[in-house]
Amino acid sequence: MKYIVVIADGMADYPIEELNGKTPLEVAEKGLVDALASKSLCGLVKTVPEGMQPGSDIANLSLFGYDPKIYFNGRAPLEAVSMGIDMSLSDVAYRCNLVTFRKEEQNLVMDDYSAGHITTEEAKRYIDLLNDNVKEKCFNFFPGVSYRHLMIWKNGKWEISTTPPHDIPDKKISDFYPKGDGADELIRLMESSQKVFENSDLNKERIKKGKKPVSSIWLWGQGKKPNMPTLQEKYGIKGSVIAAVDLINGIGILAGLKKIKVPNVTGYIDTNFEGKAEYAVNCLENDDIVFVHIEACDETSHEGSLEKKLLAIKYINDRFLTTLKKGLDRFDNYRLLLVIDHPTPVKLKIHVNDPVPFLIYEKNKEFKGVRSFTEKNCSNAGLFIEEGFKIIDFLINGEH
Repeated sequence: MKYIVVIADGMADYPIEELNGKTPLEVAEKGLVDALASKSLCGLVKTVPEGMQPGSDIANLSLFGYDPKIYFNGRAPLEAVSMGIDMSLSDVAYRCNLVTFRKEEQNLVMDDYSAGHITTEEAKRYIDLLNDNVKEKCFNFFPGVSYRHLMIWKNGKWEISTTPPHDIPDKKISDFYPKGDGADELIRLMESSQKVFENSDLNKERIKKGKKPVSSIWLWGQGKKPNMPTLQEKYGIKGSVIAAVDLINGIGILAGLKKIKVPNVTGYIDTNFEGKAEYAVNCLENDDIVFVHIEACDETSHEGSLEKKLLAIKYINDRFLTTLKKGLDRFDNYRLLLVIDHPTPVKLKIHVNDPVPFLIYEKNKEFKGVRSFTEKNCSNAGLFIEEGFKIIDFLINGEH
């Protein structure tokens, strides 16, 4: 048996007035997804335990088969693993976004958590500039993908309250600065970056081209080096992970999976959907399982763009899943898990902690299924996995 897990980040949503009280999943063009759902085991899974924040880190740990209450130790160190950063036990990793502020009256507010979805090439120049201007050897900055980067604090502090920048759109930034022992150091770094970037040639170039300037770094998601058993140790299977974002690749590497690089993946709506599908099928020639993470619905939801979210769902259906299904048919048998990590309602622009729809399709076995893959239909199907990390048990062994 071959297994493929497709994680559609942020695809679930709430009813929207412009859609006559329907959700994006209820109106999006997704014929293949619905056809699969009609023959699949469908239900809901709770990916984020009560009392924990509905972040992609916690939700995706669950979807890889790990209990976040045991294994979650911060988002940034998971990304550090993917980036090949060697952390000592006393190091603390922080996620380091490049963000754009705007001024409203006398306050700075969060205008864009991604600095206009800055390109990876442009972003690296800002991180290099920051490393050149921050003289303390205990702070080191590492370039990642697009707006997503890391800061490593040698012998640093991590029991600090921080806030993801995508959770505070249009809000006054000073209300969400880090708090706690060591927070002053982080705030100083963030404010220093504002001075470095403000009149830089890099910002002048971006403004001249009509792009959003980079106002600052934003530090959050901190943690120390994690330790997890591999999927080989847990289930006796080997596999790969395909994702544009370091968070997912880091979880995959810690799970013992091979990180697969696909050309032209961006973590946005312009990503290489077909390439991800083709590489996933090729991985299964030798692997037992492959995880594919698709970020597009989450990013467009954080932007508050209903039009782009509907397009992202259509692309996942038409470009990714159509290519994937055609390739998978070469195998004698396989199980496909299509699942959402958390809802990201387009009107709220943030993650919420609701159970999410999933389907499990098996090539040579037909289930009752649902008429279409929606939040409501999957809820009415009656299958509920309360502890999200058990969904991989369910996929492989039929137990939850």
